[in-house]
Amino acid sequence: MGALDNNTVSDARTALQEIDAEIGANDWLSDGEAVDIPFHNIKPKLAESAVRTALVDIKVDVIAQRTYRRRKKLIIADMDSTIVTGETLDELADFAGLKAEITAITQRAMRGELDFAEALHARVGMLKDLDESYLAKTMNDVQLTPGAEELIRTMRGHGAFTALISGGFSYFTDRIREAVGFHSSLGNHLGMENGQLTGKVIPPIVGKEIKLEMLIDMAEQQGLGITQTLSIGDGANDVPMLTKAGMGIAYHAHPVAREAARARLDHADLCGALFIQGYRREDFLR
Repeated sequence: MGALDNNTVSDARTALQEIDAEIGANDWLSDGEAVDIPFHNIKPKLAESAVRTALVDIKVDVIAQRTYRRRKKLIIADMDSTIVTGETLDELADFAGLKAEITAITQRAMRGELDFAEALHARVGMLKDLDESYLAKTMNDVQLTPGAEELIRTMRGHGAFTALISGGFSYFTDRIREAVGFHSSLGNHLGMENGQLTGKVIPPIVGKEIKLEMLIDMAEQQGLGITQTLSIGDGANDVPMLTKAGMGIAYHAHPVAREAARARLDHADLCGALFIQGYRREDFLR
């Protein structure tokens, strides 16, 4: 996926032929953007490795997979740096003049260098006494990631259950749920008193364990096997759900998430998660 041309696709086909794959005709899901190349007789990981190596200097995303249950019936998505372009806590910290300090902690937590809960408590503690009006000001500047609406509305329109689950805050997850069209959302709760942040997070903490539990529980509630689920995120906090889901997608992610996920999108926007499932551009809803 990405800026595809016939030469790039030809190089991918050659790479598959060189490892003795039997390949079928190209099936363009979107002209110049996404193509399926059917193959047989080799394992998906071997095929993906061969094509990725052949296209190493080209900014395209590569995923090889079996087509059985390719379209998923449940998606659990991270919010910050996935469904929205930035980190909402970091942006909130800007109003306290602490963005640089808090962003540094956020990045270390997302790389898996710090315990998430401890990092969360530390960052929120630094915002003690910040006026709650800055939550609305932060929300006004939040930008949706390109493809977010198409991804969620298309999957929902084709019968999937859609959930937004974030280590960020419910103030933002509730509003992003409504804006994008998720069925449900879950986030952490900020302590408030007399119109100001208390510097506390109200337990329980939505971290990697809760994200994994929600993936499993929601699949059971929807009567789905885990192979029918999709998760997408970018950081260490997402790793368990990326590993467990039938299709885990690391989106423009930190290395810890990229290494754990079944698939990764390094170049495409969130519409890439639809192409991975075999949707055609004309199938997209918004």
